[in-house]
Amino acid sequence: MSAIDEIGTVAETPVPGGQQQRLWTSLTASTSGTVGLTLSVLMLAIIVLGPFLAPYSPTQIGLGMPNDAPSWSHVFGTDELGRDILSRFLSGGGSVLLVPLLAVTLATLVGGGLGVLGGYASVQSRLRWLDQLISSVFDLTLALPPLLLALVLIAGFGTSHMTMIFAVALIFAPRTGRILRGATQAVVTSDYITAAQARGEGLPYILVRELLPNIATTVIAEFTLRMTWAVIFVAALSFLGLGAQPPSSDWGLMVAQARSFITVSPLAVLAPATGIAVLSVSLNLVADALSQHLDPASRRKGATV
Repeated sequence: MSAIDEIGTVAETPVPGGQQQRLWTSLTASTSGTVGLTLSVLMLAIIVLGPFLAPYSPTQIGLGMPNDAPSWSHVFGTDELGRDILSRFLSGGGSVLLVPLLAVTLATLVGGGLGVLGGYASVQSRLRWLDQLISSVFDLTLALPPLLLALVLIAGFGTSHMTMIFAVALIFAPRTGRILRGATQAVVTSDYITAAQARGEGLPYILVRELLPNIATTVIAEFTLRMTWAVIFVAALSFLGLGAQPPSSDWGLMVAQARSFITVSPLAVLAPATGIAVLSVSLNLVADALSQHLDPASRRKGATV
């Protein structure tokens, strides 16, 4: 009884209270983290506030001559249908961010949850069959080419946002699951897990209250990195005509529609392409800073440069 009480005392404080504060300090202390956060905030402001700042409707045609040069009336000029490019750019970033965000969130909840469960089950003799089952499902899904899987789902269910969210989530879920399974295996044999088991805590309590807080930084870093890839993947689907459909002002679709007129109206391509690039780079810089935070050797190397 007393031994269990002593173990229980250890389990009460498994996570340092300043973990989130140290993470924020580490991000803002690195150049990549500072630049990434600054660019991310800037892009988020454009995406959220852009539709309210657009001078014209993004779908209204005939506002000017087709492929008109920049002017006071149309700062970025007009596209091949006489639509205002600036208005379309300001209004088109929502789906480029929202679809990846929802897809990666779903992938993290489902794939990451299964990965954490599998990592815990892998060291429990009576639950190892569950880890083997989860790993087999991950391996099977990973064997399918991502673009082919997306094409099959879109061909079967259409080009709606829900289909894209489900397709991207299905592609990323096993990858996120594998990463979080490994992170779980690194901490699942810790004393506070043993203490929780000795106290008779149930599986949901152990996973949510004991394991998850101790791999939180890994979850955040993985989420940010998947967001980088998801933004590019979703934009590529729209560029191929498999995502957003006309007359949407989605950035990927804008690039696809205006690429034939790039010599006469370059901003119709450059504006959305730059938006996609800056958003991806900013997320990648944040993910890089998070990786340095998780890797002490990387931080020491960076400190000596």
